[in-house]
Amino acid sequence: MKHLKSFLMGVVAATMSFGSTASAANIDGPSVFWKISMWGNPRALSAGMEALAEKAAEETGGKFQIKIFYGGQLSGARENLDGLKLNAFEGAAFCNFYHPGKNPAFMVFSLPFLPLGDPQVDKYVRSKMFEHPALIADMEKWNAIPYVSGLLPQYEILGKGDAPKTLEGWEGLRVRAGGGLGSAMEKLGATRQTLPAGETSTAFQRGALDAAAFPFTYAHVAFKISEEADWYTSNLTPGTSECGWLFNKTAFDALPQQYKDFLWENRDLVMDTELAAYAEQDKKNLPAFEESMEKIVYTDEELARFKEIAGEPVWQEWIAANQDKFDAQGVFDAIWQYAEEAQANK
Repeated sequence: MKHLKSFLMGVVAATMSFGSTASAANIDGPSVFWKISMWGNPRALSAGMEALAEKAAEETGGKFQIKIFYGGQLSGARENLDGLKLNAFEGAAFCNFYHPGKNPAFMVFSLPFLPLGDPQVDKYVRSKMFEHPALIADMEKWNAIPYVSGLLPQYEILGKGDAPKTLEGWEGLRVRAGGGLGSAMEKLGATRQTLPAGETSTAFQRGALDAAAFPFTYAHVAFKISEEADWYTSNLTPGTSECGWLFNKTAFDALPQQYKDFLWENRDLVMDTELAAYAEQDKKNLPAFEESMEKIVYTDEELARFKEIAGEPVWQEWIAANQDKFDAQGVFDAIWQYAEEAQANK
């Protein structure tokens, strides 16, 4: 834990220059204390919010204090939206696939094979999508405001036992994977499990789980999946999900304008710090993975077959299932539109 905290502090310090320079050197205002609910330990996903908290204290002379509470101290991972609705805290992390019914439009991020593999394209797309009316409406029901994406890297899968070296090898495997990614694995004959991250390692230890999909590589290490696994997929890249950050709308509306401006002006700081933290973890983790586990590399033919089996069919099923709830086709199309814009602007 001490090593991880030191790493996160280093990332925060190294990426402070990414933040907006629009804020004044000293923002005057009232004393405000914000509690942010988070599960698990400090990690790359939370590095950006830690950077925001540090800068808020510096820019306001300690008057605007933001504290991230880890380990589910304020709320369980599946209950953070409920806590925001009850005004139990001022902000929270959330993972869309922990409660699909609570955030149906946000589930678009869990569809497989979206064009989000490039980190900068991913950042642009998700930033635009966090302002999409359907996603804002998702959060309004919970008295919440979408703030920034967690920019989770593409998933890969770690597992125990016989390695699935072909698509047929997934038949019957119990795989922790949520949302559309879970649907994609079901298309291969796997059994989907939607355990919270913190319960996955225990499930491995008890023999209740064969494999787990997590953002590669940091989350597999953060939740100790790598300590239990015998093999890992290196190029399956079936998709990702959204574990982002929300603000309590009541608390945000009560802030003085200068504090609101500070939060909006520093979204890049949060996201750039996250990206730097993920990259730093990969440098450390990949050599360890290659040394301790069997590396699975799928052929181009197998990957193309996977996309054919579990790509567009899963997309169309999701659109059909949600079209009466919101403009599911429009939300899906927006992902691709913003990805094209990002590529054009590179």
